[in-house]
Amino acid sequence: MKSIEFNNKSAQQIYDNYIRRIRRTAAVLSDDDKKDVLMEFNSHIYEGILNDSNTNEVEKLLKITQDLGDPEIVLKPLVAEKKLKQATRTFNPKHIFQAIFLNIKNGFVYSIFAILYILLLGFGFLMYLKIRYPDNTGLFLKDGEFVALGMLKTNENVTEVLGNWFIPSVFFSALVLYILLTILLRVTRKKK
Repeated sequence: MKSIEFNNKSAQQIYDNYIRRIRRTAAVLSDDDKKDVLMEFNSHIYEGILNDSNTNEVEKLLKITQDLGDPEIVLKPLVAEKKLKQATRTFNPKHIFQAIFLNIKNGFVYSIFAILYILLLGFGFLMYLKIRYPDNTGLFLKDGEFVALGMLKTNENVTEVLGNWFIPSVFFSALVLYILLTILLRVTRKKK
């Protein structure tokens, strides 16, 4: 993006500050999306300057930026939507968590997704517990009936049925759940 040059130093500072705020607000986006957002705002500013007959650059720029609005507010829904698109395309956990938390205010559905993704972290914790406390962590049955999936203080009168297969089973379950949740998130996003 080519920056707009102003003759007036105050106008240049206002412009540079506004562009910096846009960059900061769009920082979580991919490089291409950041570039698109910056170019869009820059083009609005440039066109506004050309179309305004006022000769005072500061007044022109203040009016244009006021009409465009605060980047932190105006860009919030756009950044959330673009991040969600990136997350469902890449399956990257970092992008997914950023997208969920940026979209959490957009409705109940995203709150549910946030909770489900956080629960996925519990699978990792279970694998750690199995390594740290192998005798007290697992899938426990008593007389053929389910007792617990996790950690028990005492394993008397119960049988841990997965043994060495606990960690691979939990890992595979977490992976399948992660993929299914991300696909469901993608489908939910397309319905909007």
